[in-house]
Amino acid sequence: MAEKFTQHTGLVVPLDAANVDTDAIIPKQFLQKVTRTGFGAHLFNDWRFLDDKGEQPNP
Repeated sequence: MAEKFTQHTGLVVPLDAANVDTDAIIPKQFLQKVTRTGFGAHLFNDWRFLDDKGEQPNP
């Protein structure tokens, strides 16, 4: 059984948006992994970048 969550010490950022689509959080093209780790680089990818390759940041 997983350890009980009691305290978070990392960065927290509010998201001022209602009804966020789960495909916006992790786009489907990045869900081909079997593990549950390593998704951080792809969080909100379509919101963060203007191109499909993730090379041109969205200002």
